[in-house]
Amino acid sequence: MDAEIRKTVLRKIPHGLFVAGVAHEGKVNAFTATWLTQASFHPPMLVMGVRRDSKSFAMIEGGRVFSLNLLGKDQQDIAGEFVKPSQEMSDTLPGAASRTGKTGAPILEDAIAWVECEVREITNPMGDHALVVGEVIDVGQRLDVPALTLMDTGWHYGG
Repeated sequence: MDAEIRKTVLRKIPHGLFVAGVAHEGKVNAFTATWLTQASFHPPMLVMGVRRDSKSFAMIEGGRVFSLNLLGKDQQDIAGEFVKPSQEMSDTLPGAASRTGKTGAPILEDAIAWVECEVREITNPMGDHALVVGEVIDVGQRLDVPALTLMDTGWHYGG
């Protein structure tokens, strides 16, 4: 298999671009997430791919909660604040105003909508990304506008 063609083809799969928030033991963090899908209507479940070697994944394993903050097409700058992993965990998020959600995970004040999940399963032991299965326990919407996608930014992840 040609590695460059594989990368090009896999990058053509459409992805949303979200800011995922995590919380554990009084600390919060956030990161950009692109590998996400709805997996069940009843109960409502989402599956998100998260790098196993990240601090945020360790927080997901410990805290068993996460939030997904949906951004509008004009909010790439907010997503950019969370591309690089944070080196220090804190009780507040640097780079964007946020509040604590029902699960304790951070909700971005400027997000167009948000989802909070409790982790029900973590799987994919062979991959560099774990599949985190979360049950939706709360949602909210601030604006009904089109959501930001990875393609909108010109950024690439995966392949």
